[in-house]
Amino acid sequence: MDLQALSPQTQSAAGAVLGYLIGSLSFAVIVSRLFGLSDPRTYGSGNPGATNVLRSGNKAAAILTLVFDALKAYVPIVVAQRMGLSLDVQTAVGLGAFLGHLWPVFFKFEGGKGVATAAGALLAFDPAMGGLTLLVWLAMAAIFRYSSLAALTASLAAPVLQWHFNGVGVMFWGVVVMSVLLIWRHEANIRKLLAGEESKLGQKAAPKS
Repeated sequence: MDLQALSPQTQSAAGAVLGYLIGSLSFAVIVSRLFGLSDPRTYGSGNPGATNVLRSGNKAAAILTLVFDALKAYVPIVVAQRMGLSLDVQTAVGLGAFLGHLWPVFFKFEGGKGVATAAGALLAFDPAMGGLTLLVWLAMAAIFRYSSLAALTASLAAPVLQWHFNGVGVMFWGVVVMSVLLIWRHEANIRKLLAGEESKLGQKAAPKS
């Protein structure tokens, strides 16, 4: 099929659906099963993401989760770029992958918070913008040792950096949507941070209450 022959709206819709299906691959659960670990939705924060997998004590599983959760957004967007598809389609693919991670159709819609997947999308959208956003996350995580605080700070920085590098366009609004959803998904973490009850990076897991 010649994708270029399709209407821009059809291309964007198809890209969003394909991105969503790829994003619905919950690698925290998949990798944990391959390593013989407990389902990350049953301990710690209950979040199927790399930070919670790290609480299992298996660093290799956490690293693989992080990498594949990022790649499931990064690779489809880069493929769309190589195919010469528009910024609208690239944004639709990235948002689709991000939403798939949050609400994965293959895992009863019980998804993660989307930090790694958003990072993969940002790096594909613009390596400089994505790289600086990642540096914000790394600096905050290194200083304060709270993954959630690092994610929240990076979420606030991402739209500002996107605006600085590329102005206001479809990708800017895509980044805004991801940032808003990331902050919303961290609502419980925000309450814990304010109460001084948030777990730090690498802290051992307890069963999910």
